[in-house]
Amino acid sequence: MNRLRVPLFIAIAFVVIVLLVPVLGLQDPTAMDVAGRFAGPSAAHWLGQDEYGRDVFSRLLWGARISLFVALSASLIACVIGVTLGLLGGYLRGWAELFCIRSMDVVQCFPPLLLALLVVTLAGPGAGTLIPTLAIVYLPGFVRVTYAGVLQVRNQDYVDAMQVIGAGRTHIMLRTILPNIMGPVIVQVSLATAAAIMLESGLSFLGLGVVPPTPSWGLMIGAARATMAQSPLLLIWPCLALSLTVLLLNALCDGLRDVLDPRGRSPVRAAFLKDAFFGRAPRVASQP
Repeated sequence: MNRLRVPLFIAIAFVVIVLLVPVLGLQDPTAMDVAGRFAGPSAAHWLGQDEYGRDVFSRLLWGARISLFVALSASLIACVIGVTLGLLGGYLRGWAELFCIRSMDVVQCFPPLLLALLVVTLAGPGAGTLIPTLAIVYLPGFVRVTYAGVLQVRNQDYVDAMQVIGAGRTHIMLRTILPNIMGPVIVQVSLATAAAIMLESGLSFLGLGVVPPTPSWGLMIGAARATMAQSPLLLIWPCLALSLTVLLLNALCDGLRDVLDPRGRSPVRAAFLKDAFFGRAPRVASQP
């Protein structure tokens, strides 16, 4: 629990600040002040001004709001759909398993960035396109984690008991199996959110993500690249914000796995992925 407390507290504080951005009285992130171009940090502009004289601190916080909204929305959509498909494929087996699991193999044939570039190029940039695109990219992870969990618990005694008393398939999947496999699913949400923030920033950097003048960390990094020799701080601030956010989410993921892992195993992400995809070997009782 100690491993989770600090990143969880910081993550909650970060989310609260992001939600309160509209009422914090920040400067307009799109307001230009040509006379103040490339101005350094000051009392009026804590992190300085960019190439158009816009307040960097305000744009960082508004960019965090956009990035977090896109990443969380995509992760939750992928979670709902992926858990549903994983439950159906793992419990019903047969044709349901063939459709739910093998269809994800087709999606995984494409590298995430290439698939996102393809969809965004065809549908056009914007947050409305990014959310379903990122949901499709990270959908297979949720399906496979849920599917692996269902295979581990579907033959347990408590599941057999529910079948004996006449419980329906939907009731067994939602009320009996799902609560017992939610640990890896919750960890997968934090992993997908961190990856989605990175991918959204990369697409925005390429001009295929958030549409200007809406603030975005990727847009800020892309714009600062051309002026980094003149004002390197404009490149440092969004890169630092992006790096710290991803590190925070990774620490939160490790802490969640440490708490939710019933076997108390070491919180190593490689071990988690191995357990999720290939199952866990049963423990062998030590001989006296």
